[in-house]
Amino acid sequence: MINVDGSVVIQIVNFIFLIWILNLVLYKPIRKIILQRKEKVTEFGLDIEALKTDAGEKDDIFTAGIDEARAKGLREKEAIFLYGVEEEKKIIEDINERTRTNLSDVRKKIEKDAEGVRQSLEKEVDGFADVIGRKILGRAVT
Repeated sequence: MINVDGSVVIQIVNFIFLIWILNLVLYKPIRKIILQRKEKVTEFGLDIEALKTDAGEKDDIFTAGIDEARAKGLREKEAIFLYGVEEEKKIIEDINERTRTNLSDVRKKIEKDAEGVRQSLEKEVDGFADVIGRKILGRAVT
């Protein structure tokens, strides 16, 4: 059996003293380090969340910028296309106007030449009629 004598009290005091020393030397510093690590991990977690949020916002801004640039490019492309169409219309209209002017000049020249030929032929018609009449009748027509 266990005898309770003065040595048990010394053992209990010794045990409590060793627990207190271990707590002071070993357990408190370890708990302090663990607590600091936990705080750092929590802080890193918050930083990670903040960085994720910031990255998401920057991605949204970047995507919006790309969309805006794409829309601006399409607007500029459309404006250039419309400008090209207008220039094409102007060039075609200019060519048509010059063609009409040239055609009008050519028609006037043809009419003038035709009138000159007609007058020339009218002058020679009597001579041709006499020649044809002689050939057909075989004698001079008076």
